[in-house]
Amino acid sequence: VMVWLRRCTHYLFIVVVAVNSTLLTINAGDYIFYTDWAWTSYVVFSISQTLMLTVGATYYLTFTGVPGTATYYGLIMTVYTWVAKGAWFALGYPYDFIVTPIWLPSAMLLDLVYWATKKNKHSLILFGGVLVGMSLPLFNMVNLITVADPLETAFKYPRPTLAPYMAPIEPQVGKFYNSPVALGSGAGAVLAVTFAALGCKLNTWTYRWMAA
Repeated sequence: VMVWLRRCTHYLFIVVVAVNSTLLTINAGDYIFYTDWAWTSYVVFSISQTLMLTVGATYYLTFTGVPGTATYYGLIMTVYTWVAKGAWFALGYPYDFIVTPIWLPSAMLLDLVYWATKKNKHSLILFGGVLVGMSLPLFNMVNLITVADPLETAFKYPRPTLAPYMAPIEPQVGKFYNSPVALGSGAGAVLAVTFAALGCKLNTWTYRWMAA
Protein backbone atom coordinates (compact mmCIF):
# COMPACT_ATOMS: atom_id res chain seq x y z
CA VAL A 1 0.00 0.00 0.00
CA MET A 2 2.82 2.41 0.90
CA VAL A 3 4.54 1.78 -2.42
CA TRP A 4 1.30 2.50 -4.26
CA LEU A 5 0.67 5.67 -2.25
CA ARG A 6 4.22 6.86 -2.81
CA ARG A 7 4.00 6.34 -6.56
CA CYS A 8 0.65 8.14 -6.72
CA THR A 9 2.09 11.07 -4.81
CA HIS A 10 5.01 11.37 -7.23
CA TYR A 11 2.86 11.21 -10.32
CA LEU A 12 0.43 13.72 -8.82
CA PHE A 13 3.35 16.12 -8.30
CA ILE A 14 4.39 15.64 -11.92
CA VAL A 15 0.90 16.44 -13.22
CA VAL A 16 0.55 19.46 -10.94
CA VAL A 17 3.90 20.93 -12.03
CA ALA A 18 3.17 20.28 -15.71
CA VAL A 19 -0.27 21.89 -15.51
CA ASN A 20 1.14 24.89 -13.67
CA SER A 21 3.82 25.20 -16.35
CA THR A 22 1.06 25.44 -18.93
CA LEU A 23 -0.76 28.13 -16.95
CA LEU A 24 2.48 30.02 -16.43
CA THR A 25 3.13 29.91 -20.16
CA ILE A 26 -0.09 31.78 -20.79
CA ASN A 27 0.03 34.14 -17.80
CA ALA A 28 3.72 35.10 -17.73
CA GLY A 29 3.27 37.45 -20.67
CA ASP A 30 2.58 35.97 -24.06
CA TYR A 31 5.39 37.16 -26.29
CA ILE A 32 3.29 36.63 -29.40
CA PHE A 33 2.15 40.24 -28.93
CA TYR A 34 5.08 42.48 -29.83
CA THR A 35 4.48 45.66 -27.86
CA ASP A 36 6.69 48.25 -26.18
CA TRP A 37 7.40 45.60 -23.58
CA ALA A 38 8.18 42.83 -26.05
CA TRP A 39 11.75 42.14 -25.00
CA THR A 40 11.08 42.76 -21.32
CA SER A 41 8.28 40.21 -21.52
CA TYR A 42 10.55 37.86 -23.42
CA VAL A 43 13.20 37.94 -20.68
CA VAL A 44 10.65 37.38 -17.90
CA PHE A 45 8.96 34.68 -19.96
CA SER A 46 12.23 32.90 -20.69
CA ILE A 47 13.29 32.84 -17.04
CA SER A 48 9.89 31.63 -15.80
CA GLN A 49 9.77 28.84 -18.37
CA THR A 50 13.36 27.83 -17.64
CA LEU A 51 12.60 27.46 -13.95
CA MET A 52 9.37 25.52 -14.41
CA LEU A 53 11.00 23.12 -16.85
CA THR A 54 14.04 22.64 -14.62
CA VAL A 55 12.22 21.89 -11.38
CA GLY A 56 9.67 19.54 -12.96
CA ALA A 57 12.03 17.69 -15.28
CA THR A 58 14.69 17.27 -12.57
CA TYR A 59 12.10 15.99 -10.13
CA TYR A 60 10.77 13.49 -12.64
CA LEU A 61 14.26 12.49 -13.81
CA THR A 62 15.63 11.79 -10.33
CA PHE A 63 12.42 10.00 -9.37
CA THR A 64 12.64 7.47 -12.17
CA GLY A 65 16.44 7.46 -12.44
CA VAL A 66 16.06 6.82 -16.17
CA PRO A 67 17.67 9.25 -18.65
CA GLY A 68 14.99 10.28 -21.09
CA THR A 69 12.25 11.09 -18.62
CA ALA A 70 13.14 14.81 -18.61
CA THR A 71 12.41 14.84 -22.35
CA TYR A 72 9.15 13.03 -21.68
CA TYR A 73 8.25 15.68 -19.12
CA GLY A 74 9.02 18.41 -21.66
CA LEU A 75 6.72 16.61 -24.07
CA ILE A 76 3.93 16.66 -21.47
CA MET A 77 4.35 20.42 -21.07
CA THR A 78 4.34 20.90 -24.85
CA VAL A 79 1.17 18.86 -25.42
CA TYR A 80 -0.67 20.55 -22.54
CA THR A 81 0.25 23.98 -23.87
CA TRP A 82 -0.70 23.21 -27.46
CA VAL A 83 -4.13 22.13 -26.22
CA ALA A 84 -4.50 25.24 -24.04
CA LYS A 85 -3.39 27.55 -26.84
CA GLY A 86 -5.95 26.01 -29.12
CA ALA A 87 -8.14 28.77 -27.72
CA TRP A 88 -6.36 31.23 -30.04
CA PHE A 89 -7.29 29.04 -32.98
CA ALA A 90 -10.88 28.90 -31.72
CA LEU A 91 -10.93 32.72 -31.64
CA GLY A 92 -10.19 32.76 -35.33
CA TYR A 93 -6.44 33.33 -35.47
CA PRO A 94 -4.45 31.34 -38.04
CA TYR A 95 -2.66 28.30 -36.65
CA ASP A 96 0.84 29.71 -37.14
CA PHE A 97 -0.11 32.46 -34.68
CA ILE A 98 -0.13 29.91 -31.86
CA VAL A 99 3.43 30.04 -30.52
CA THR A 100 4.35 27.33 -28.03
CA PRO A 101 7.67 27.53 -26.16
CA ILE A 102 10.42 25.12 -27.16
CA TRP A 103 11.16 23.00 -24.10
CA LEU A 104 12.23 19.72 -25.65
CA PRO A 105 15.85 20.52 -26.70
CA SER A 106 16.65 21.90 -23.23
CA ALA A 107 15.04 18.85 -21.60
CA MET A 108 17.16 16.64 -23.85
CA LEU A 109 20.29 18.42 -22.61
CA LEU A 110 19.20 17.68 -19.04
CA ASP A 111 18.84 14.00 -19.90
CA LEU A 112 22.21 14.01 -21.64
CA VAL A 113 23.96 15.45 -18.60
CA TYR A 114 22.32 12.88 -16.30
CA TRP A 115 23.35 10.06 -18.61
CA ALA A 116 26.88 11.33 -19.30
CA THR A 117 27.69 11.84 -15.60
CA LYS A 118 26.37 8.37 -14.72
CA LYS A 119 23.36 9.68 -12.77
CA ASN A 120 25.35 12.06 -10.60
CA LYS A 121 22.82 14.39 -8.97
CA HIS A 122 25.31 17.15 -8.21
CA SER A 123 26.49 17.25 -11.82
CA LEU A 124 22.86 17.23 -12.92
CA ILE A 125 22.13 20.25 -10.72
CA LEU A 126 25.17 22.26 -11.77
CA PHE A 127 25.72 21.35 -15.42
CA GLY A 128 22.12 20.50 -16.26
CA GLY A 129 20.78 23.68 -14.68
CA VAL A 130 23.28 25.89 -16.50
CA LEU A 131 22.64 24.21 -19.86
CA VAL A 132 18.86 24.51 -19.57
CA GLY A 133 19.10 28.14 -18.46
CA MET A 134 21.41 29.07 -21.31
CA SER A 135 19.68 27.12 -24.05
CA LEU A 136 15.97 27.76 -23.54
CA PRO A 137 15.96 31.51 -24.39
CA LEU A 138 18.04 30.79 -27.48
CA PHE A 139 15.75 28.02 -28.72
CA ASN A 140 12.68 30.16 -28.09
CA MET A 141 14.09 33.09 -30.04
CA VAL A 142 14.74 30.78 -33.00
CA ASN A 143 11.18 29.55 -32.51
CA LEU A 144 9.83 33.11 -32.74
CA ILE A 145 11.84 33.89 -35.87
CA THR A 146 10.28 30.98 -37.75
CA VAL A 147 6.63 31.99 -37.20
CA ALA A 148 4.53 34.65 -38.90
CA ASP A 149 5.01 38.20 -37.64
CA PRO A 150 2.77 38.33 -34.56
CA LEU A 151 2.01 42.05 -34.70
CA GLU A 152 1.02 41.96 -38.35
CA THR A 153 -1.15 38.93 -37.72
CA ALA A 154 -2.81 40.52 -34.70
CA PHE A 155 -3.80 43.61 -36.71
CA LYS A 156 -4.99 41.47 -39.61
CA TYR A 157 -7.25 39.37 -37.36
CA PRO A 158 -8.51 41.76 -34.66
CA ARG A 159 -10.60 40.16 -31.96
CA PRO A 160 -12.93 42.31 -29.82
CA THR A 161 -13.08 39.46 -27.30
CA LEU A 162 -9.50 40.13 -26.17
CA ALA A 163 -8.95 41.93 -22.90
CA PRO A 164 -7.85 45.58 -23.37
CA TYR A 165 -4.38 44.94 -21.96
CA MET A 166 -3.78 42.27 -24.60
CA ALA A 167 -4.68 44.50 -27.56
CA PRO A 168 -1.65 44.76 -29.86
CA ILE A 169 -0.03 48.19 -30.18
CA GLU A 170 2.63 49.47 -32.53
CA PRO A 171 6.13 49.12 -31.04
CA GLN A 172 8.16 52.28 -30.47
CA VAL A 173 11.65 52.87 -31.78
CA GLY A 174 14.38 51.35 -29.64
CA LYS A 175 14.51 48.39 -27.32
CA PHE A 176 15.02 48.34 -23.58
CA TYR A 177 17.52 45.48 -23.84
CA ASN A 178 20.29 45.10 -26.36
CA SER A 179 20.02 41.33 -26.18
CA PRO A 180 17.02 39.70 -24.48
CA VAL A 181 18.45 36.25 -25.27
CA ALA A 182 21.72 37.01 -23.46
CA LEU A 183 19.94 38.52 -20.46
CA GLY A 184 17.45 35.66 -20.25
CA SER A 185 20.19 33.06 -20.64
CA GLY A 186 22.42 34.66 -18.03
CA ALA A 187 19.73 34.99 -15.40
CA GLY A 188 18.23 31.62 -16.28
CA ALA A 189 21.56 29.80 -16.02
CA VAL A 190 22.06 31.06 -12.46
CA LEU A 191 18.50 30.53 -11.24
CA ALA A 192 18.01 27.15 -12.95
CA VAL A 193 20.78 25.63 -10.81
CA THR A 194 18.79 26.50 -7.70
CA PHE A 195 15.61 25.05 -9.14
CA ALA A 196 17.38 21.89 -10.27
CA ALA A 197 18.50 21.44 -6.67
CA LEU A 198 14.90 22.02 -5.57
CA GLY A 199 13.68 19.38 -8.02
CA CYS A 200 16.09 16.85 -6.54
CA LYS A 201 15.12 17.83 -3.01
CA LEU A 202 11.43 17.36 -3.72
CA ASN A 203 12.07 13.64 -4.02
CA THR A 204 13.59 13.54 -0.55
CA TRP A 205 10.77 15.57 0.98
CA THR A 206 8.10 13.45 -0.70
CA TYR A 207 9.66 10.18 0.44
CA ARG A 208 10.00 11.45 4.00
CA TRP A 209 6.42 12.64 4.03
CA MET A 210 5.09 9.31 2.72
CA ALA A 211 7.22 7.33 5.14
CA ALA A 212 6.07 9.30 8.17
